[in-house]
Amino acid sequence: MFENLSERLERSFKMLKGEGKISEINISEALKDIRRALLDADVSYKVAKQFCDEVKQKAIGREVLTSVKPQQMIVKIVHDELAALMGSDASDINLKGSPAVVLVAGLNGSGKTTFSGKLALHLKSRKGMKVLLAACDTFRPAAIDQLKVLGEQIAVPVYSEDGVKDPIAIAGNAVRKAKAEGYPVVIVDTAGRLAVDKELMDEISALHDTLKPAETLFVVDAMTGQDAVATAKAFNDRLDFDGVVLTKMDGDTRGGAALSIKAVTGKPIKFISSGEKLEALDIFHPSRIADRILGMGDVVSLVEKAQQQYDEKEARELKKKLAKDQFTLNDFYNQIQQVRKMGDIKDLAAMIPGVGKAIKDVDIDNDKAFKGIEAIIQSMTPAEREHPEIINGSRRKRIADGSGTNLQEVNKLLKQFEGTRKAMKSVMGGNLKNMMRGGMGGFRR
Repeated sequence: MFENLSERLERSFKMLKGEGKISEINISEALKDIRRALLDADVSYKVAKQFCDEVKQKAIGREVLTSVKPQQMIVKIVHDELAALMGSDASDINLKGSPAVVLVAGLNGSGKTTFSGKLALHLKSRKGMKVLLAACDTFRPAAIDQLKVLGEQIAVPVYSEDGVKDPIAIAGNAVRKAKAEGYPVVIVDTAGRLAVDKELMDEISALHDTLKPAETLFVVDAMTGQDAVATAKAFNDRLDFDGVVLTKMDGDTRGGAALSIKAVTGKPIKFISSGEKLEALDIFHPSRIADRILGMGDVVSLVEKAQQQYDEKEARELKKKLAKDQFTLNDFYNQIQQVRKMGDIKDLAAMIPGVGKAIKDVDIDNDKAFKGIEAIIQSMTPAEREHPEIINGSRRKRIADGSGTNLQEVNKLLKQFEGTRKAMKSVMGGNLKNMMRGGMGGFRR
């Protein structure tokens, strides 16, 4: 995400390296390159020009402290303007109503149905809310089945009506069911449609008018760039939605839609989705995204992801085990599973300042990274997992054969386990606990 733009902006900033002060001449040259970088990232010309004009206006005449170099000052100004362009602050979803109805709209193939499932899981796991999904895409035969499968995976019920083609009737009945059975939220998944399709646009407008949703979200495929922005504007002119969801962010290294859509529609981006896992849904924080674009990492989001997987009861038990030197390979295996749930390793590493650039050319496959470790541990007997000290040479050979690995890999894993055990023992008393509770010491914002 934003990889190409990050590289181009870094090159633009280097134009001011060595300059003693910001002048109209040197800032104009740098901004010309920044504007080209934005256009290459699929940002509209109008938005790119306005952005550069704002940066120039704030840079010229700005008193630069003796301790701050012009290059650093421009990075700060560009960061703040990028955050402002994308909306400055995160916009929370509105869930007022009894029940609160969330209407999900968008084009075919934009990821509406998957997002509906992700949002249901988000509200259930992070807000503790009871959610009902309503299958109102009556045009695509597989959509209802897809939503049902997603509902089963996250243990959220799906309301549907076999043979009924009227989405307004289905949605209305779903809301009545939610009210009768105490569901505070109903997420209504609708059919994909084009803004030029008058019949379908009339239908979504009628659905919106009938349901009077607390929140209407427009789902956009980020990889379509400026087409996504133009489509969002056309929908907003007709539907007046409340916010945007950008999907498939992991497949777009340019990021033009994220940078343009707020300026063009006037509506905030509320969520971004990257990856197929149902946990892969994040609240959109403009300032944090600006951090990522400028290679500053995103430690706050990294800590939040860790907190989502953090179980305080498990942590207390783990602390007791570590204190008694009873941390086992079963515990090690469970920790690996928690890390996997946090998301793609490369994406997580890129949230650490300075690491993203260092690993951009490194190919990291999540499955390959953990598959060998998991196979080795699964090839051990219960006694070996609980008491690693009994794993002698013959046992190591048997484990290697059983896991399809070799003796060196088994030895390496056992060495890693021992190192992890010692490291966790040293931090579990304070540093890790504070990090999980949001402290992060010097990283706190």
